[in-house]
Amino acid sequence: MSGASGRVLVVDDNRVIRQLIRVNLELEGFEVVTAADGAECLDVVHQVRPDVVTLDVVMPRLDGLQTAALLRDDPRTRRIPLAIISACTQYEVDSGVAAGVDAFLAKPFEPAELVRVVRQLMYREAGEGPPSVDGRHGAGRAGSATG
Repeated sequence: MSGASGRVLVVDDNRVIRQLIRVNLELEGFEVVTAADGAECLDVVHQVRPDVVTLDVVMPRLDGLQTAALLRDDPRTRRIPLAIISACTQYEVDSGVAAGVDAFLAKPFEPAELVRVVRQLMYREAGEGPPSVDGRHGAGRAGSATG
């Protein structure tokens, strides 16, 4: 079954960017559902039950920061990891952190970076990461980093 990798709800009012994110995540085996803005995201999130939600900030009706805050306020969606994918101005980052956003990805993004961020959040939700990768992370460079 291909659904095993996890499900991502991608929220962006730009159809081209939605498709770009969708294709990159599907190539990595994720299941992807999209929404055109925050209001639609809040409509479908309970049916979709995503493992991770990515949010654009600037959207009609309900922007990404408001959406993040509302997802955090709802006990049913409080624990879903949220990633903001936007220009990532200081204001957006500060407001996002305040709203409970877990990760930020600046547009234009590298597909590999997108996948890395989503995978990181996905593993965190599943219970603290792929052990082999996490275990190796710090150890490898410890000796040389004495600057």
